[in-house]
Amino acid sequence: MKKMIIGSVVAGAMTLGALQAAAQIRAAPGVPPAHPSYSHTYVPFLDYIREESEGRLSATIIGPEVVNLGQMRDALQSGLAEVGLYLPLYYPAELPYMSTVAEVALIGVNPHAMASALTEYIVTCEPCQAELRRFGVIYLGSGSTHTYHFVTTTPVESLSDLRGLRLRSGGAPWSRWADHVDAVPVNLPVGETFESMSQGTIDGTMTSLADLLSFRLVELASHVNLMEMGTYHATSNFTVTQDTWNSLSPEDRAAFARAANRANADMTQRWAYEMTDMAIEAGQGAGITFTEPADDLAEAFAEFALADTETVAELSRVRFGIEDAHEQVARFMELVERWEAIVEEIGPDAPAIAARVQQEVWDHVDFETYGR
Repeated sequence: MKKMIIGSVVAGAMTLGALQAAAQIRAAPGVPPAHPSYSHTYVPFLDYIREESEGRLSATIIGPEVVNLGQMRDALQSGLAEVGLYLPLYYPAELPYMSTVAEVALIGVNPHAMASALTEYIVTCEPCQAELRRFGVIYLGSGSTHTYHFVTTTPVESLSDLRGLRLRSGGAPWSRWADHVDAVPVNLPVGETFESMSQGTIDGTMTSLADLLSFRLVELASHVNLMEMGTYHATSNFTVTQDTWNSLSPEDRAAFARAANRANADMTQRWAYEMTDMAIEAGQGAGITFTEPADDLAEAFAEFALADTETVAELSRVRFGIEDAHEQVARFMELVERWEAIVEEIGPDAPAIAARVQQEVWDHVDFETYGR
């Protein structure tokens, strides 16, 4: 591992403690500075990791002009980035267990609950940990978007309005849904949404309202249908390379996890709550029409979302050979229900959510062995 060492290493007789100068870790959010995964995830993480490690660790951000989301896998494997935002649905065959529960997206209605449930699931799932070790990375938690909606350049109110619409899909769950209602799912990087909408290549996107601001869709969209279509919680916000992790003491691994956990909650709070309110205000100011779904559309989605959980399990069994896929999906859905109750109890408060995830999940982790 290429590693920057701050401080000087001199005489061999110096104590081990003196040699353990602050390591500056190369961190790659993979998205532009205005995006919540950068501004309210990686930026606060720079402070959190110094605080939690009492100054032993620090980090510097590598921008998307060096490493974007599509390049994250290669950047982590080459060591260009030592920690980065990795999206498992980009490469489902490489992390099949993780991708299976990540695809259980359409049932999502509570962002903090979805992120917390996925975090607990991955940390305590031995097959998930085994595939992460094979991939050469360590998982330190997830965040979530707000629920997805139709953001389009044409009205969408009822089921018939979707026929033939070309809609960007953020992943397989939304592609399946689009196919089901005779729309045309288009798979392209989120950063290309603005250009594709402006050129008329697509008629809109299925995404969270934050994208009205993060990717300037407020300048192009004319209509938003507020039907809730699940959450994008399929994130590994702080994916650490094996070499970097191995170089840290158990105490510093624990500090790294605490810092990541705090930043994960910040990301969800910003993306799912603060930016949603900001986006609605901006959209109304720009003349965007916000509508509720007609009954036929809402009923069709509710039926499809429930059935899709079984589809996800069966697809994972067939594609990846995960024989207990149905049991894995059922366990994740139980965790979602448990975390929905917890979030209902404490409210959508980032520090409170982080504290509860720390208590329920990370405080039970042995950092001598986790990720190794």
